[in-house]
Amino acid sequence: MRKEGKVIIKFKKEKEAIEPGYAHDGDAGLDLYSNESLVLKPMHRTAIKTGIYLEIPKRCVGLIWDKSGLALKYGVKVIGGVVDSSYRGEVKVVIVNLSSKNLKIEKGMKVAQMLIQKVESVKLNNVKKINETKRGEKSFGSTGLKKEDDIKKIKEEIIS
Repeated sequence: MRKEGKVIIKFKKEKEAIEPGYAHDGDAGLDLYSNESLVLKPMHRTAIKTGIYLEIPKRCVGLIWDKSGLALKYGVKVIGGVVDSSYRGEVKVVIVNLSSKNLKIEKGMKVAQMLIQKVESVKLNNVKKINETKRGEKSFGSTGLKKEDDIKKIKEEIIS
């Protein structure tokens, strides 16, 4: 459903849960808040309860991402994060503490952000061969790390 160019998402929340929201007009991510307090030990992971239940429209998805401040200051990384439109359970934020110190998560603390995005449904067509590209099967590191790497590759291609 749309209203004034915006997708409308129905939600319900547990009594003390904080409603997701944008910190600033035009922000991409809805802030998600913890609905529990806990201590996360170094290199441990958990699913943090938000107390929020969403009705994401068909052909949309909720993608849960890191809060950059938590990632930088405390070494917190979101490691799960696709909320499909058919899911009606509590939204939980799966995080890992990559730091060497205990991390105290307090009830009401911002723990992640959710981007709502349109998605395409696809039909897979199983074939014997797929089209070739210049890159081909080159993967990790194949595009280099610096602009000089690009220049070197271009020179090598011209010479060969």
